[in-house]
Amino acid sequence: MTMTMDDTVPLSRGFIRDMANLDSSSVLSRHPTFIAQVLQIKELSSTQAGGPRRFRFVLSDGDHFVQCMLATQLNDIVLNNRVERGHTINVRQYTPSEMKEKLVVILLDFEVLSQYGIRDKIGAPASIDSKTNRQAPQPAQATYSNGSTGSTTFYGEQKPQVAPKTESTYSAAPPYASAPPRPHNYYTIEGLSPYQNKWTIKARVTFKSEIKHWHNQRGEGKLFAVNLLDETGEIKATAFNDQVDAYFDLLQEGEVYYISKCRVNTAKKQFSNLDHDYELTFERDTEIEKCTDTGATEVPQLRFNFVESLGKLMDVQKDAIVDVMGVIKTVGDCAQITSKSSGRPYDKRDIVLVDPSGVSVQLTVWGTQAVQFSANPDDIVAVKGAKVSEFNGRSLSLLQSSTITVNPDISEAHSLKGWFDMKGRNATFSSLQSVGSTSIGGRPENVKTIKQIRDEQLGMQDQPDYFSVKGTVLFIRNETIAYAACPTESCNKKLTDDGDGWRCEKCNKSFPDPVYRYILMFAIYDHTGQMWVSSFDDVGKVILGKPAGDYMRLRDEDNSTYLDEIQKCTGKTYLFRVRAKAETYQNTTRPRYSAMSATPLNYAQESTNLVKLIQSFGLA
Repeated sequence: MTMTMDDTVPLSRGFIRDMANLDSSSVLSRHPTFIAQVLQIKELSSTQAGGPRRFRFVLSDGDHFVQCMLATQLNDIVLNNRVERGHTINVRQYTPSEMKEKLVVILLDFEVLSQYGIRDKIGAPASIDSKTNRQAPQPAQATYSNGSTGSTTFYGEQKPQVAPKTESTYSAAPPYASAPPRPHNYYTIEGLSPYQNKWTIKARVTFKSEIKHWHNQRGEGKLFAVNLLDETGEIKATAFNDQVDAYFDLLQEGEVYYISKCRVNTAKKQFSNLDHDYELTFERDTEIEKCTDTGATEVPQLRFNFVESLGKLMDVQKDAIVDVMGVIKTVGDCAQITSKSSGRPYDKRDIVLVDPSGVSVQLTVWGTQAVQFSANPDDIVAVKGAKVSEFNGRSLSLLQSSTITVNPDISEAHSLKGWFDMKGRNATFSSLQSVGSTSIGGRPENVKTIKQIRDEQLGMQDQPDYFSVKGTVLFIRNETIAYAACPTESCNKKLTDDGDGWRCEKCNKSFPDPVYRYILMFAIYDHTGQMWVSSFDDVGKVILGKPAGDYMRLRDEDNSTYLDEIQKCTGKTYLFRVRAKAETYQNTTRPRYSAMSATPLNYAQESTNLVKLIQSFGLA
């Protein structure tokens, strides 16, 4: 790489010229990194609602300048003003590309060379926008089109007339029968974006879904999806209709493939458990070839981003998607349940996992995975893409895109196995479902005092906050403790008394009697303060001890006894799991606290936790 000390800044002169005249692999070989000056930073208009913000850079090597697209994972550098126009940067990872006959560099990693400060433009860099001068094995005489010469580039310069591109052609056989030529350097999955139109990735299929069929007003169709992995990241790819027939049998879990000519779209996060900002769609021209050479071993088998420990799940928000690793403590039988909403049967199996944090967590496996699950107690499992649930505390549930790997050959699994053989096999564990607040050493992690809840202003942000609090029931509002609910399973809508019966507008039915469901408002206190909490039927049954219908009948028969029975339910202490969300009423915003679960304290376990806490401070 040729350097020059123009105004003391060592710009990589000649880099952009080489990029215009050499193929991508030669450019990356000759210039693994380069130093350039930032001439412009501009945010692009979003083409898709909710899509990631995109930034365009213009970089100069002192002789020429080139347009660049910033990878979205680097957006914080711009948003936090850590790079500005006039800065010098050292680009450590990039991808040369071409878009509509223009040179483009995809910036994947760079550092700002702050020692050179912010300077005026160095030199008089000129534009090299096209690759029409690129050297080719069989150069042909350039023939220029008769298009208009009046249009201009983004920089205000006149667009040159461009020779037609010469592209390789492939046979009309199935797209994977005639594979694209193998480049020496492949694009990284991390660097894929809609701003590239010529790329080939080398990736391993880590997950493959079953074929799914759909029917709606626009018609019917089918699809399947795969997750593709290389050493830089993982991305989802989906095939529809004809592409299902073309690729479903070809793509197999664990195998490595060369893949090119897919459409790159903004990722639909609600349908994926991967971090990538984009996802791929297989199209008619997509080309896929199985990698049968020794290079397949270079692609990693697995990629996880484990939570620190099972105990840390208490700090993870509900519905978050996580990777976890644990030792199987117990494996439940496969059972079948019926969905309340659809009436369809589902197979499920509950597994209990443990780790050195001293807690156990229930993992629910569904469908075919539940039926075929063959791991045994004491096996190590690595789970990718589990959903965090708040069922009776904290639990995990597998999604259709989740995967379980039994006894993976990775360092974390070997370390966990060593711990279990030496200490864990005979250890006792606290369940995240029953205790919900214990981590390593029994020290409470996510339990707040009422004063901490107020001091930290939990619930006053845009997103709700979740926490646990140990509180004693001080008072229960007895004016309205329940409502008349629809008896239809999974409905629970409020009924109206029409004189002849109770009517549900949602179900469009009338019923002779309602089913009463709790809707409580009660105050709890601890040694630091008092707070009001609302709750629904599940928590109401725990606090009041019997179905709401019993209290409603008692109120009609003997109101004095009804009030006495409610009063008897105060003075009891529970571990509440609470959701806090800001609400505005009459121009005043305040948090609303809703109890999602209530667990009576296990005083024996609480005493053990306190002993461990005291011991952790060296006081006993």
